[in-house]
Amino acid sequence: VEFLYCDLASMKSIRQFVQQFRAKNCPLHVLVNNAGVMLVPERKTEDGFEEHFGLNYLGHFLLTNLLLDTLKQSGTHSHNARIITVSSATHYVGKLHLDDLQSRCSYSPHGAYAQSKLALVLFTYRLQHLLTANGSHVTANVVDPGVVNTELYKHVFWVVKLVKWMTAWLFFKTPEEGASTSIYAAVSPEMEGVGACYLYNEERTKSADVTYDEELQRRLWTESCKMVGISDESRRVP
Repeated sequence: VEFLYCDLASMKSIRQFVQQFRAKNCPLHVLVNNAGVMLVPERKTEDGFEEHFGLNYLGHFLLTNLLLDTLKQSGTHSHNARIITVSSATHYVGKLHLDDLQSRCSYSPHGAYAQSKLALVLFTYRLQHLLTANGSHVTANVVDPGVVNTELYKHVFWVVKLVKWMTAWLFFKTPEEGASTSIYAAVSPEMEGVGACYLYNEERTKSADVTYDEELQRRLWTESCKMVGISDESRRVP
C-alpha cells in the first residue's frame, strides 16, 4: 500500500495528486470517491466554494475528470475500470439550485449537504452517458452506504450526538458494514460492465426522480466544468 496526499477541498492539491499519480505510470482500475463533510457551519474552501459543494462534489468531479484518461487506458472489454461515488439517502430531499450552487442566498447546513449529495448522483449518471457514448471500458455507479457510525456526525446538535451514542449499536452500521456496498460495486463480477446504477445494500435501487433528468445532468456538468476550470468535452457528445 502506498499513500499519496490529496485534499479534496483544494483544486491545487487535487491537480498535484493527479500529477504525482500519473508520474508513476500505474494503471487505475478502481476509483472510489468517498471523502466528505456533513452539516458544517457556513464556510468556504481555499478556492472560495461553499464547503459541502466544493469538497463533497466539485473535488470529486475534478479528480474523476483528471483521472479519466488513465481509467480509460486501464479498462478492457472483459474487465472495465470502475468509478464508484458515495452519495447518501439525503439526496432524495435535496434540491439543486443551479442559480445558487454556493448557497449564498440562504445557507442551510442540511440543504447544502443534501444538494452536494444530489449533485453526485446527477454527475454519475451524466458521466456514464458520456463514457458509453465514447465506447470507453469504464463504468460509473453511485452508492448509498446507509447510516454509518463514523465521525461524520461531529457537527450535529449535542442532543443528536447523545442519541447517536446511545443507539449507534442498534441502528447504525459499522464502518466495515457501511463500506460493503462500495466494495461490492468495485469488485463484484455481477457489476462487470454495468453502469449508472444507484446501489443500496448491494442492490440496485431507484434514486430520486429528478436525478434522471438528462437536461439537468447536462447543465450541472457544464457548470461544474466552468467552476473547476476544465474544458467541457461533453459538448461534443449528444
